[in-house]
Amino acid sequence: MSILVDLDVMLAKRKMSVNELSAKIGITPANVSILKNNKAKAIRFSTLNKICEVLDCQPADLLRYEKDSLQE
Repeated sequence: MSILVDLDVMLAKRKMSVNELSAKIGITPANVSILKNNKAKAIRFSTLNKICEVLDCQPADLLRYEKDSLQE
């Protein structure tokens, strides 16, 4: 995977649990965990917007690009 989600880092910085975030953004804890564990295939901009609003961060604080070792 090339795009990684650093949601776990931001949750730790904000001292917030998956359950707390899911309640505040209106998606299931299971879907937040999928994002947190880099298992998601996509994310809606509306969900990303809510996460950024609740965690008081920018999309770049949550998403990063990492080159796949197979592409080298």
